[in-house]
Amino acid sequence: MSSVLYDAQGPRAKRRNVVLTVVFLVAVAALLWWVFGTLKDKGQLEWALWEPFFHTEAWSTYIWPGLQNTLKAAALAVIIAMPLGAVLGIARLSDHAWVRVPAAVVVEFFRSIPVLVLMIFGLALFAEYTNVSSDDRPLYAVVTGLVLYNASVLAEIVRAGILALPKGQSEAAMAIGLRKGQLMRLILLPQAVTAMLPAIVSQLVVIVKDTALGGAVLTYSELLSAANTMSGYYGANVIASFTVVALIFIALNFALTSFASWLERRLRRAKKSTGAVVAANDAQIAGTTGTGGGGTI
Repeated sequence: MSSVLYDAQGPRAKRRNVVLTVVFLVAVAALLWWVFGTLKDKGQLEWALWEPFFHTEAWSTYIWPGLQNTLKAAALAVIIAMPLGAVLGIARLSDHAWVRVPAAVVVEFFRSIPVLVLMIFGLALFAEYTNVSSDDRPLYAVVTGLVLYNASVLAEIVRAGILALPKGQSEAAMAIGLRKGQLMRLILLPQAVTAMLPAIVSQLVVIVKDTALGGAVLTYSELLSAANTMSGYYGANVIASFTVVALIFIALNFALTSFASWLERRLRRAKKSTGAVVAANDAQIAGTTGTGGGGTI
């Protein structure tokens, strides 16, 4: 039995896949056994090195405040970067050069600069030209760098998602009298959001992880920086600290991607159940007030 995408596997292909799977699992098991043995021989698995992470004081004093700062910086960056990226992405599709060209310059400029450099420039900017206190400057700098870089990337995601839609969608909307603003709001964006969601979630995961740059360079007391401080104070080693931090980041990002997958499935089911993208009354209003596509962004 075959499908449109691929032919069904024959007996030889099935045997080959089973063999490759077994070889892969054996290789992974051997690698894990080697890592475990090496850590044990070096004394990295001693209870004294991991015990600090099982005390309430360590979590309440270091890890939990660091996690709160990580979530604060990531949340602020997401709240600002997502609408800014959507505006820049739509502006790059404008018919007016005075809107399209500056948006393209902003996107390409900030997308080409490493996010760490943007954070460092932000810290210097807030220290030199603002009255922001020295305690708040690292947070402001981290959020500024994350917003400028990720908004530019999100702008390209939005632009690519809209351009990926069939051209007939726009032509049909223009034919019934929708203006370009109505076309973007009622037709293109609702369809593009579902297609863009995996890429957007991937960028949100990047935002969460990049908050660690603030702790490494700007002395922002996020999760990784707090774990390092705790390891020096309590005696836990670097490997234990990094392992705990890695597990927390994995849990955060897994929760984020799981929520996004659920939201994507829900959006797809909603579209299948509703069928039409533009309601009848919207089309009727557009037919009486529209100018045959004469309006522009």
